[in-house]
Amino acid sequence: MSHHYSGPNFGFPHGDARLDITDLYAFPKPGDAGKSILILDVHPSVGVAPPGPTSAVPFATEAIYEIRIDTNGDNVAEIAYRVRFASGDGGQTATVRRAEGAEAAGIGEAGQIIVEGAPVSTGQEARITDGGDYRFFAGWRSDPFFFDVQGALNNLQFTGDDFFAEKDVCSIVLEVPNSALGDKVISLWCRTLDGASGKWVQADRGARSNQTPFLAGEVNADYLAGEPKDDARFVPVFAHALEHTGGYAPEEATRVARTMLPDIMHYDPRRAASYPTSGRTLHRRRGRLLPSAADKREGDAR
Repeated sequence: MSHHYSGPNFGFPHGDARLDITDLYAFPKPGDAGKSILILDVHPSVGVAPPGPTSAVPFATEAIYEIRIDTNGDNVAEIAYRVRFASGDGGQTATVRRAEGAEAAGIGEAGQIIVEGAPVSTGQEARITDGGDYRFFAGWRSDPFFFDVQGALNNLQFTGDDFFAEKDVCSIVLEVPNSALGDKVISLWCRTLDGASGKWVQADRGARSNQTPFLAGEVNADYLAGEPKDDARFVPVFAHALEHTGGYAPEEATRVARTMLPDIMHYDPRRAASYPTSGRTLHRRRGRLLPSAADKREGDAR
C-alpha cells in the first residue's frame, strides 16, 4: 500500500520504523493456480522525519505482523495470519500462526502454528521455510515501489525522482493454498500490533496505496487504530482532503471518498491480479523479491 511513513508528519507509527507498513500484495503463484502469494512489506530502511537510516534490526520482537482476511463481506477478519519474531545467537527467527473465527477477529497472538523457527534472511540468500502446504520467507529485500517522496512533500510538485530506488524494506512472504482462503472473492488488509507497553496496541493498518499519509489528516491516529468495518466514519475526512487539496467539487469528493473506504483489498485467487479490483502484484520494473540494495552494493564491492 506504499504508506512508508504512517505516523505524524511522515514519521513512523509509535516512532518505530519496524512497525510501519509499506505495501501489501496478493497474487496467484506463477505456475501453480492452486496457490497464492501474500506479501506484507514493513520497515523502510531510510526515513524522512527524522531523515536518515532506520534500525538495522529487521523486525520488532515485541510486535505482531498480521495479514487479515474477510471471507463473507462484513469487513471483519474470519482468518488471520500472525507472525512473531524472536532473537537468538543465529539472528531472528519467525513463528507463523493461523487464527480463525473469533480468534481472528480479536487482538493478540492466538492461532495454530503453521511455521515455526523460520530463519530471517539478512543477506542475498533467500532462506525459505516449508510448513506443510505453506512456504514462508522474511527478511531484507529491495523496495519494489516507485515514488517521488520529495515531490509529495513539496506540495505535490513532482520531479520524477524515485526516492526508493536504492532503499530496502523487510518482506514477510507467505505462500498459501487457495483452499485455505475460501472459495470466493476475499478482502485483505494488514496491521502491526505493538506489545511494548505490556498489552497489544494496533500501531498501523491498511491495504490501499497512500491513503494514510495524505487523506487521514488530523485523525490519522484514530484511522491507524481503526478497523475497516468502521471506516464509514472517515468518509467526511477523506472528502475534505480531496476537496481542499485535490481540487474535487464537494459532491464528487464525497463520492470518491466512499470508493476508497473501507480500506481493504479485494482479491480473487481464481483470476490474474489487477490492482485495485483484485489483488496487487509487485512493481513491474522490479517484479521479484530482489536482494536488498545493501547486499547488491556489498556484492559489487567484492
